[in-house]
Amino acid sequence: MIMGINTIGFWSGITAFAANALFVVVQILQLFRVITYPFDEILIYGFSLCIVIPFIVEILSLHYATVVRKRFWSHAALLFTLIYAVFVSVNYVVQLTTVIPMTLKGEADKVALLVQYPHSLLWDFDAIGYISMGLASVFVIPIFKKQGFDKWVRRAFMANALVTPLIAFVYFYPDFSERLLLLALPWAITAPMMMLFLAIWFKKRQTNKANNETSIRS
Repeated sequence: MIMGINTIGFWSGITAFAANALFVVVQILQLFRVITYPFDEILIYGFSLCIVIPFIVEILSLHYATVVRKRFWSHAALLFTLIYAVFVSVNYVVQLTTVIPMTLKGEADKVALLVQYPHSLLWDFDAIGYISMGLASVFVIPIFKKQGFDKWVRRAFMANALVTPLIAFVYFYPDFSERLLLLALPWAITAPMMMLFLAIWFKKRQTNKANNETSIRS
């Protein structure tokens, strides 16, 4: 049996939420030096990479679940999600398959250009990615009504959109520090929250559809 849009949207959203939540946990453990190199970076980049495809599919599902008159907004959200996906995927794959292995072999100097550190090339890739995710959140907002559960999905995406300027500030401020990184802490709540709330929205939509079909048969 082929899964419907609501089922796909729900499970992709739950997967994106879980990967995002695990990323946040590992990031916190790294800040408190509970885990160190290379395991911290392997887990951070690995879980971050695991967000990408499920989040694309979740937003794609939203696009096809959106009424035609609002599909400009869902299409725009999908485009910015793809920009996010391309830039962060390049970064995480490079770190996991090239930078970390070469560093462990003692040959980090050969891949110095590819190392992600504040204001490096791939640091900027990461910045473009997460700023694009924030812009995708902006375009999701008009899709949802200001009532019912739609209201909570709308607020979740709005919260993530509002955090985006902080993300940009942390990435591009000239003097990076771990204290500065704490400014982006709200993202650790807003990003997984929007993915989870959208997943729940798909589940509610699926349940309502099933109830309607049952009523018709009755």
